[in-house]
Amino acid sequence: MNEQMPFGVTLKEIIQETPSIRTFVFDREIEARPGQFVMVWVPGVDEIPMALSSPSSITVLEVGDATAALFAMHEGDRIGIRGPYGNGFTVSGRTLAIAGGVGASPLLPLVETRQVDTFLLGARTASELLFAGRIQDAATLMVATDDGTAGHHGFVTHLISRVDLADFNHICVCGPEVMMAAVLAVLDREGCAERGQFSLHRYMKCGVGLCGSCCTDPHGLRVCRDGPVFTGNTLLGSEFGHYARDASGSRHRV
Repeated sequence: MNEQMPFGVTLKEIIQETPSIRTFVFDREIEARPGQFVMVWVPGVDEIPMALSSPSSITVLEVGDATAALFAMHEGDRIGIRGPYGNGFTVSGRTLAIAGGVGASPLLPLVETRQVDTFLLGARTASELLFAGRIQDAATLMVATDDGTAGHHGFVTHLISRVDLADFNHICVCGPEVMMAAVLAVLDREGCAERGQFSLHRYMKCGVGLCGSCCTDPHGLRVCRDGPVFTGNTLLGSEFGHYARDASGSRHRV
């Protein structure tokens, strides 16, 4: 497959995972490492980066024009795919995964290949816990909800104190950046930031490292080519957890 050339796929199944999240299953498998992403073209609307939740699916939260257009589609409709891109997660030994909301999506391939030992999963409320059943089938699952309707009443970061970080070779994290920044602060305090692997989401235009729209301060690292997964020690002292850029290049707080 030529990763620079888009190809069309047909949506063969649309799964309502939670009240706000859907999985779009297409009719072609993409050979990718867990954590890699594809550029998804929604005809007539936009092209956006999306993590793969399986070799033939993306799992989507409706947050903008392109995702709203996806949510209006039906089985049999077609979208375009480029990729896969990025570095993905690299794990060996014992792995801890931490996810908030739709951030469980790029971590699911790690779970389903039995590469995660313990998974800390957070959501606003019980009905929004993504892939909880599938995760529980393959790993030790600990849950937190903001409203206390399932598991710990509070943020998923509060669950970190219930595990021994020294037990894990790798700590893979994905979710809202504010949540991930809080996880990084804990890892830094415990002296193990370098064992953290954080999957970043940034505005992208090309996805192949040419346009510079996803470069991060202060080192100019490109999320699309140098990431989207970065070790925690690489992110310390960067814009991570502080601000990002929109399509115009203007900064805004995360």
